[in-house]
Amino acid sequence: MKRLLIIHTKYRNIGGEDIAVNNEIDLFSKYFKVKVVYFDNNNLEFPYDYLAFLTNNNSQSNKKLKEEINSFNPDFAIVHNTWFKANLGIFQILKAYNIKTFLKIHNYRYFCTSSFSSIRHLRGNTLCHACGFKKKKFQIFNKYFQESYIKSLFAIIYGKKYIKTLLKSKIQILVLTKNHKEFISEFLGLKNNVNIFPNILEIETEKLDLNQHKNENYLIYAGRISQEKGIHELIKNFLEIQINDLSLKVVGEGPERKKLEALYKSNEKINFLGYLNNYDVKKEILGSFAVVTATKLFEGQPTLLTEASKLGKPSIFPNSGGISEFFPEGYEFKFSQFDYDDLKRKIMALYYSEKYNQVGVENKQFIDNYLDEEKLIKDFMRYIEL
Repeated sequence: MKRLLIIHTKYRNIGGEDIAVNNEIDLFSKYFKVKVVYFDNNNLEFPYDYLAFLTNNNSQSNKKLKEEINSFNPDFAIVHNTWFKANLGIFQILKAYNIKTFLKIHNYRYFCTSSFSSIRHLRGNTLCHACGFKKKKFQIFNKYFQESYIKSLFAIIYGKKYIKTLLKSKIQILVLTKNHKEFISEFLGLKNNVNIFPNILEIETEKLDLNQHKNENYLIYAGRISQEKGIHELIKNFLEIQINDLSLKVVGEGPERKKLEALYKSNEKINFLGYLNNYDVKKEILGSFAVVTATKLFEGQPTLLTEASKLGKPSIFPNSGGISEFFPEGYEFKFSQFDYDDLKRKIMALYYSEKYNQVGVENKQFIDNYLDEEKLIKDFMRYIEL
């Protein structure tokens, strides 16, 4: 049995990429002997890890990886998140050991600063593409990353090094969607080593009562409660819809939660549920009328929407990034990004649609086929041989 090494740096707050990596470990463990090397951004040491990040040489992380390689002797490796603890030096180590390496990119953050969670990337109702990664001067004065000059400097230095590493190496790149592949291929000028490999979904439906609490009168948003996710616009425009018995549940945490809860605390149509574990989120999705998002970002493979399809629920979402690739061709309930009148029209259209049940069935059929386990493994085996 071939040996697969999976490398991932955990985020400080668990998110969609961490969940996707766990699901992928479960998938690959059925077909390969798998070893996982985790780095953890919750265990950063100041100033060592920060200086190591700038020099691209974290000796502690490098030592850990070498020890794992020597003991496991992998045939190939898949690298996920490298920010911050792992550092880009791990690619040099993998190359030195002559290990065929795949880098799975889950988002646009290293190539497009609009994925760096800054409201300054939103120029009116359009995304700003004026990132500094391909320019000679650092563009830190727009505070690209988390509204901080210092963090923006770190982010852009890392982004430039990241791109340079990909261009110099022969790493096979895995992305989630055709849209993402076209974006990266054009950005880097790469054609032959970028392939599509979406995230597997793991939903234990046998633990959920699929007939319980079906089609209650609420929409659900589950995710980060922050400006770039369009949560302000979603709530404001939802309340302008004239459907008296339809409410909106908001699941998750984020910097805007307290402000929004205070603003809408007396409104019975808006319910903030806070953090819920994955099982309880799925129960809320299962009981909903539909899931909805008004994200302002490019998106790869939103977990909320694909899980909703897996559970046979319709979704309402902006036509952004590669989201549409996870839905049947001609899907009617996506709206033009930043066009909130269109968002309202799509909610109304779905609510009064005679095809409501059919929409959920078709979404489930599509996602079951698109993310079929055997199909994904067959694709990966083919990429190994490239």
